[in-house]
Amino acid sequence: MAKEIFMPKLSSTMAVGTLLQWFKEEGESVEIGEPLFEIMTDKINIEVEAYDDGVLLKRYVDADAEVPVNHIVGYIGTKGETVPLNSPGSAGKETEGQEQTDIQTAIKQEINKHQTTEKPRATPAARKMARTNKLDLVFVKGSGPNGRVHKNDVLFHLEDNLKATPLAQKIAEAAQVDLNTVAGSGAHGKIVKADVISALPSKSAVSSDSESVENRRKMSGMRKVIAERMVQSAYTAPHVTLTNEIDMSKVKELRASLLPVIEKQTGLRLSFTDIIVKAAGTALGRHPHVNVSIIGDEIVQYNEVNIGLAVAVPDGLMVPVINDVSSKGLAAVTKAAKDIGQRARENKLLPEQLTGSTFTISNLGMYAVDAFTPIINQPESAILGVGRIQDKPVAINNNLEIRPMMTLSLSFDHRAMDGAPAAAFLTELKQILENPYELLA
Repeated sequence: MAKEIFMPKLSSTMAVGTLLQWFKEEGESVEIGEPLFEIMTDKINIEVEAYDDGVLLKRYVDADAEVPVNHIVGYIGTKGETVPLNSPGSAGKETEGQEQTDIQTAIKQEINKHQTTEKPRATPAARKMARTNKLDLVFVKGSGPNGRVHKNDVLFHLEDNLKATPLAQKIAEAAQVDLNTVAGSGAHGKIVKADVISALPSKSAVSSDSESVENRRKMSGMRKVIAERMVQSAYTAPHVTLTNEIDMSKVKELRASLLPVIEKQTGLRLSFTDIIVKAAGTALGRHPHVNVSIIGDEIVQYNEVNIGLAVAVPDGLMVPVINDVSSKGLAAVTKAAKDIGQRARENKLLPEQLTGSTFTISNLGMYAVDAFTPIINQPESAILGVGRIQDKPVAINNNLEIRPMMTLSLSFDHRAMDGAPAAAFLTELKQILENPYELLA
C-alpha cells in the first residue's frame, strides 16, 4: 500500500513550509532514513527523511513551492502502484486508521529530534557506510555544499581515526589535545575517552563530569527569550555593520544651551541619547528605505518612525518604543525617553510600549566601549550602536585639534537593503549630528 509523504509541522506556529529541493526523482528507490527533500520555515531549514522503504511514486510539488503543513507532497510505495494524479491535499482528519496515526507519530518524533539535535547533511551512500561502521556522522567533516558529507568523507574519516573512538576524538578536539601524544588503553591500543581525559592538564576546562563547574544557574524566562531571539536574528538575517566617527563638538554645545530650557519645560535633563534619537528619526525620515521590515516575501516600508531604545534591566534587556519620533521636538523626545526608561527599570511598561518599533538604538556610551556590532531587533532591518564620546586628536584644516569623537555602528539586514543606501543613511546621520541646530527647525 502506498504511503503518503507529508509537509511536517516543525513548530506550533508553523502554517506553511517552502520545499527547497527534492533529493529523489520519481521512480528512484528509497530507504528508511534517506533524505527525501529539504524544507525551509521562518525558523529552520531541515531535511525530511523517508519513513518507509520503496519507490518514490509521485512528487506533487516543485522546488521553491510553499506548502501547508500536513499537506501530502508525494507517495512512497511499490513500483507500479497507482496513486492519485493530483495531491489529495491536507491529511485532514485521521480516516486512514491506526497506520496513519503511526506515520504521524513517527513524523512528530523525528521532528522533535531535529529541533533538539543538529543533524548532519549527508548523501545516502555516506549514511549507509556510516551505519555499517557504526559511525555517528556528527564527527565527520563534510566536503560538499553546506558541509554535506559524502562517501569519501566517511572513508577518509575511518582511515584517519581508526586509533580513537569518536567521543575521544571529540574531547581531544575541544581540549586541543594531539592524539599522537596519547596512549590508548582500548582494544588493539585504541584511544578511548578515559585516555584523553587522563592526558588533560589537571585544571583543564574539559571534564567528564560537572564537578569542575563552580556555579550554574538556570536561564530566566527573559534571558531565554533574548537568547532565542538573538540566535534567530543572527542566523536568519545576513548582518553587515558599517561604522563612522562623529565630531560631537556642536552636539555638546547644543545640549549645554538647551539644558536649562528643556529642564524648565519638562523637569527633565536633556541627554546625548535624546539628541541621537531625534537625529536618527530625522535621518530615517529622509532615508525611508532603512525604516523597513521583511514580512514573508515582502519588504514593508513604514510611514512612521518608531524608535526602540534598548534599556538594560536585571538579567536582561528591554526595548521600549518612542513612537513617531520624526514629528516630535527634543523636549517631547526627552520626556518620552525618560518615561519608558524608568518604566522599563521598574517593570511597569505597558504592552503597547514594547511593540511597533521600526528601528532600534543601543547606546553603550556610558561604558568604556568605543564601538560594537549590535544584533538586529527583528522584524526590523537595522539597528544603531552608539559608543562613548572620547576626546581624540583630529586633523581640522591641516591643524591637529582635540575633539570629542563618538563612533556609530549601523548593523543592517542585507536582504532588505544594500550597502550603498545604508551608508547614505549613516552619512546623513553624521551630517545631522555635526550640524545639530537643524533639529530645532
